[in-house]
Amino acid sequence: MMFNVKKGKKRFSLTVLGNELSAWMLILPAIFCVYFLVVRPQIMGFYWSFFDMHGYRVEEFVGFENYRRVISDTMFLKTLINTCKYVIFSLLIGYLCPIVLAIMLNEMVHVRNALRVMIYLPSILPAVAGIALWYMIYYPDQSGLLNMVLGWFGAEPYGWLQDSRNTILYIVISMTWQGAGGTVIYYFSALQGVNRELYEAAMMDGAGFFRRIRIVTLPHIAGISLLFLVRQIINVFSVMEQPLQMTGGGPNGASTTLGLQVYKYGFESIKPQFAMALGVIMFLILMAVTVFYFYLNKKIESNNE
Repeated sequence: MMFNVKKGKKRFSLTVLGNELSAWMLILPAIFCVYFLVVRPQIMGFYWSFFDMHGYRVEEFVGFENYRRVISDTMFLKTLINTCKYVIFSLLIGYLCPIVLAIMLNEMVHVRNALRVMIYLPSILPAVAGIALWYMIYYPDQSGLLNMVLGWFGAEPYGWLQDSRNTILYIVISMTWQGAGGTVIYYFSALQGVNRELYEAAMMDGAGFFRRIRIVTLPHIAGISLLFLVRQIINVFSVMEQPLQMTGGGPNGASTTLGLQVYKYGFESIKPQFAMALGVIMFLILMAVTVFYFYLNKKIESNNE
């Protein structure tokens, strides 16, 4: 009897070991990729930001000198202001637009599925292709789509991306067009989980459309909307591809962001120590935003209890 118990325990331990080994075999490639592509470069970048570098060769320790030179650079304040403009325009357009579209989809009865597919289609378009498409839409001569429309009304071609006052706004519109679809689906899924009896009760109490949204819809998506608020700030704060491909940071640096400046330091000026120092500064700013998010999330959860 004792032999059977020991044999059973041994067989059980071998089965558990086999299951754990299979799980580790599946997860190890992802762990290696995260370590070598995300964690290790961040740690090395933080460490090397305190050193002087000749090209990509690490030389002497200089302390905070790289940070001082990055902050004292004339482009730092300008790129920081530009980045904040991206965030503000994105919150006004890119953050509110998915919420409005999701509410529209939730209220619709007919052609809902077709409209949902149309809204999501830009999100599956490759980023480079989407940026190139909007570059041609904004093209400054008569071959640009928007200038063709202006030509129908007898107006002169307008240099959309060459207007330093509104360049960031136009880039944010293109970013919203391509990125809003996935967010709309998330909001729509959350709205589908709301009990329809709440809407019916609100209607019986005489609540109109906008009041139903205020007292029923918005409270039920408060958690996910807060999550996407922080996600929007983090993604837009580190934007680099759109201004790089559409304007190159111009005109006269009007659309240059901190992320694009990191790229220029690392691959155009060949000053990787400045690129890593600026990257650490961006990381600290986004870390503060993330901590603020967790504080708000905890406060909301405590209020709901």
